[in-house]
Amino acid sequence: MRLENTTALVTGATSGIGEAVSARFRNEGARLVLTGRRNVLESAGASDLYVPGDLNDEAFVSALADKAKASFAGVDAIVINHGLQRSSALTEMPYEDARDVLHSNLLSAFLVMKHFAPLVPKSGGSIVCVGSRLGIVGKPEEVLYSAAKGGLIMLAKGAAIEWAPRNIRVNVVAPGLTATPIIEASIQRRADPDAYRRERESAIPLQRLATSDEVAEAILFLASRESSYITGAVLPVDGGYTAF
Repeated sequence: MRLENTTALVTGATSGIGEAVSARFRNEGARLVLTGRRNVLESAGASDLYVPGDLNDEAFVSALADKAKASFAGVDAIVINHGLQRSSALTEMPYEDARDVLHSNLLSAFLVMKHFAPLVPKSGGSIVCVGSRLGIVGKPEEVLYSAAKGGLIMLAKGAAIEWAPRNIRVNVVAPGLTATPIIEASIQRRADPDAYRRERESAIPLQRLATSDEVAEAILFLASRESSYITGAVLPVDGGYTAF
């Protein structure tokens, strides 16, 4: 198994991509440290450590790292998957929403790196940040989200260079529109869900949304030893959206 004898942190593990990553990693033999906002995670395995909390709170992130160290001695792989999206015209977005988007997608990722990178063993490890196609290309009414995910990409690139001497690889998976429960629910809220889905799919060269499992497979590749010479890279999993 590709992650046998590996301990992995997965944030945003309660649904969608995070839940798919957790299942995929578990099947590949990883021990898991999971976190999210739900008080209980029913999909957690018997040997998983699940600690709910707010990753915008440095005290919580520090305490989570201490629990991971106490339970598993360290972590070999870190998947930073959590985030928050608020859609609004730039001049109409409340400052509080802009702040929350930047904190949840960028500054909290910094906190996870800050407190968990020291737990990576001397033999090295892998950090995979889950970005977005919108961190590569801009889109109206998603300006702050794009800025946050673009910042996440540069955070990862800088960390990849800084931590290369420690053999810690840092990469980004940039998903396109993915059929997570949140996205599916947002589609269903439209006046004509089928027409809206066709409109969104028509902007994607492969003419469909990604599945969470497809994104999880890319994350697994970058977290595993199969990508041992890849660092500072951005891997779009977007059906060709950013190829234009």
